[in-house]
Amino acid sequence: MKDKVCLITGATSGIGKETAKVLAGMGAIVVIPVRDMEKGNNVKNLIVEESHDARVEVFECDLSSFESIRNFCGEFKERYYALHVLVNNAGLWERERKVSADGIELTFAVNHLAPFLMTHLLLDLLKKSAPARIVNVTSGLHQSTIDFDNIEFDRDFSSWKAYRQSKLANILFTKELARRLSGTGVTANCLMPGFVSTGLSRNSGLFSRTFVRMIAARPRKGAETEIYLATAPEVEKISGECFKKKKIAETSKESNDPDLARRLWDVSTKYVERYLI
Repeated sequence: MKDKVCLITGATSGIGKETAKVLAGMGAIVVIPVRDMEKGNNVKNLIVEESHDARVEVFECDLSSFESIRNFCGEFKERYYALHVLVNNAGLWERERKVSADGIELTFAVNHLAPFLMTHLLLDLLKKSAPARIVNVTSGLHQSTIDFDNIEFDRDFSSWKAYRQSKLANILFTKELARRLSGTGVTANCLMPGFVSTGLSRNSGLFSRTFVRMIAARPRKGAETEIYLATAPEVEKISGECFKKKKIAETSKESNDPDLARRLWDVSTKYVERYLI
């Protein structure tokens, strides 16, 4: 991984932070887009303290804003000659229905549309840097469907349903992306990290947060498969798969539906098309 350029979203806490620490320790150039620059710089300083030769750069980027994502990607491409690993790790779970800066239901916007847009804006650089890898984080809670008539849950909002739909979308996106990238030298895979104590539960109730801290795996353990997909030579040519505990895992019937994946791709493109120009 020495001198490889790696971009990791959601790296101020949880498995994203652990992945950033390990990749930087392996000699990679680690780029962290963050909403809160103070948190981002604190993580950078922590990584540099642990590994004095670490190269970490922090950029401002709000994943709930398409404009912010586009601005960040423009800055990144002005500064970096290559992108070898893109880890779409960031995610959230909101208890109540909220909307993004673009007026889109927040869970769908941040968990799915943000990585969809960022990946598209960086694809040219990934292809130029091949062999390159895209790693998306999904969840074992992806057993759901895509309700195209109520995709933003304007009616009957459920935080549980919104999260599950977004995690299904992560797998469908990965599979369709892998199909479209066939022959380019860029792979796309996703992973289910398991039940991990991360910042994802920060908006849940006190009982839930305490329960998670008591029984969930530590972030370092949860990051193992993410790090594996970003670095391991044995997966360099594997694409379009979902992994768990460093092995290809079975996922739901809906997540393996190519027609559903293509339809979601088309709908997602319409959401972000003005930012792809």
